[in-house]
Amino acid sequence: MIRSMRPIIVAGNWKMHTTPAEAGELAATIAGRTHVPDVVRVLCPPFVCLQRVRDRLAVLPAGQSVAVGAQNIHHEAAGAHTGEVSASMLDGLASWVIVGHSERRRDAGETDAQICQKVLRAQEANLHVILCVGEQLADRDAGRADNVVRGQVRGSLEGLQPAPLEDWDRDAFWGPSPWLTIAYEPVWAIGTGRNARGADAAAMADVIRETLGSLGFSDQAHEIPILYGGSVSSTNIDEFMAEPAIDGALVGGASLKPDEMAAIVARAGLTAAARAAAATA
Repeated sequence: MIRSMRPIIVAGNWKMHTTPAEAGELAATIAGRTHVPDVVRVLCPPFVCLQRVRDRLAVLPAGQSVAVGAQNIHHEAAGAHTGEVSASMLDGLASWVIVGHSERRRDAGETDAQICQKVLRAQEANLHVILCVGEQLADRDAGRADNVVRGQVRGSLEGLQPAPLEDWDRDAFWGPSPWLTIAYEPVWAIGTGRNARGADAAAMADVIRETLGSLGFSDQAHEIPILYGGSVSSTNIDEFMAEPAIDGALVGGASLKPDEMAAIVARAGLTAAARAAAATA
């Protein structure tokens, strides 16, 4: 079921790439080449590049806004955590944040309990959250994929209080906006040469929404956008955007290439236009 409140989102995760000077120019180029009606664009550069990207995007013409996101926050509000960044430190620099990315789970050993605290910190700071979930290859091959993702969604959101639909923020990007977006990133399909299919992502989106419902999100389970994030490129985006359950993409390496981002956003725009037409029919 598609409802008009679910936006189409393309978010670029630049990971540990670009200097501040490079990031500002890249953000401006991508913004200029990806302005497509009804597609929400988010760029997530490294922390040291946030100000430069913010400043370059701030001068875009009205109606062409691109949001700035951070790639991570700490699970505590403040404290003796050398080298870390709190949610409140992003005030004025970013309006979105990625939490629970598979590389953070792998490299930093982040747990679902810590990720849940990050979601809470982001809520307190009025940041839009992109929560990443996804299974490893061994889990999929053993038939545990659904249970693993259910557990991640539960562990990352259990006990949190979802805001009522009527209280969802309204901003310059698309009107009513959910505070939460979930990105399904099958780890086994990232840089391995093994590809996920659109049907895989759609089936997992159903699992995610079912789990959201069981956590008390009720109708919000159908309004929260779900993105696909597994080695997204211009050559495979069509398969995922053709699935009604998928609402966009979290793009990794391809988000550093303006040509790739232009093609990905253009394809997302076709889905956005089709959904808008269906909603008004």
